[in-house]
Amino acid sequence: MAAKLGAIFFSMILVNNYVLIKFLGICPFLGVSKRLDSAVGMSLAVTAVMAIATAVTWPLEQLLERFDLVYLQTIAFILVIAVLVQLLELFLRKFIPPLYVSLGVYLPLITTNCAVLGVTILNIDEGYTYLESIVCAVGAGLGFLLAMTLFAVVRSRVEEAQPPKAFEGMPITLVSAAIVALSFTGFGGIVENIFGS
Repeated sequence: MAAKLGAIFFSMILVNNYVLIKFLGICPFLGVSKRLDSAVGMSLAVTAVMAIATAVTWPLEQLLERFDLVYLQTIAFILVIAVLVQLLELFLRKFIPPLYVSLGVYLPLITTNCAVLGVTILNIDEGYTYLESIVCAVGAGLGFLLAMTLFAVVRSRVEEAQPPKAFEGMPITLVSAAIVALSFTGFGGIVENIFGS
């Protein structure tokens, strides 16, 4: 059991990283990664929403299946995520105003962040138990944090290097993102070799 949980956790961080491998959650990845503190703050917010949303949506899915309402899955999950994001927004506004201001418009966009919805649906599709789903969500959130942090550092270095005029702005950002994503494809066999799953 511990080996399976470890494989799920580390594969969500490295092998199946939602941003760099599955290309979900690209909007905040490109928008909030200009500064390291904003990237970390956004990633922690997304991780919290992923974990809590999974904790709520997994039993909700069981309820939907029991009453033969599985076709409402996406709507129900988005409603849960929207409520959680609103609560998180109220919390940040009250207790961490600088982070609330720095995240700006990207904080409410967590509601429509396909990475958050993707985690909740993936857990159901993979047939994970409740514990496995929570581990998957936390791993996916930490993978999001890793991707955001790495990319924030890469972006700051690239901006200091003064790229050629034709590559300034979004072109060099996309090239940098592609190189960071390419580096993650090398983790493909590591988790399988370590955990044997």
